[in-house]
Amino acid sequence: MQSKATTVMQYLAELPADRRATVEAVRAFLRATVDRDVEEGMQYGMIGFYVPLRVFPAGYHASPGTPLPYINLAAQKHGCSLYLMAAGHPAIERLLREGFARAGKRLDLGKSCLRFKRVEDLALDVIAEAIRRVPSGEWVKRYEAARAGAHRAKTRKPAATPRRKRRAPASR
Repeated sequence: MQSKATTVMQYLAELPADRRATVEAVRAFLRATVDRDVEEGMQYGMIGFYVPLRVFPAGYHASPGTPLPYINLAAQKHGCSLYLMAAGHPAIERLLREGFARAGKRLDLGKSCLRFKRVEDLALDVIAEAIRRVPSGEWVKRYEAARAGAHRAKTRKPAATPRRKRRAPASR
């Protein structure tokens, strides 16, 4: 459920009390954890922590003029979601899986979406370590490398397919 709120305060105000308390707690944790080049605001109908255009002028390729998403936090229909963009990297995914297991927490992780119902469901120290391992500057480098790779793949000429030899017609 995407919000039409234009500010974080409006977004929080429209949430039910229990969901608001959870989102506010995770938001406070993120604000204390992300590096100083990250800004907070609304992005894609949820709370966004992003690399602003003053730091990364190229912005997000899919939406020119939009700051590069880094972490997003949303209240969903059946719980909450924390979108850690770097979680798609194998080392970060492994860190999350192993860390949650050590903490005795169930990890519900998609490609970059960590789903939870309560703050107590999260291993906040593990999430903080993931964020520290991929600060915003490192995220920009990974993002640019991925975009360059995607561009090279699109412009690369496909390999010629070998021609099949025709069989001579069978004589009868």
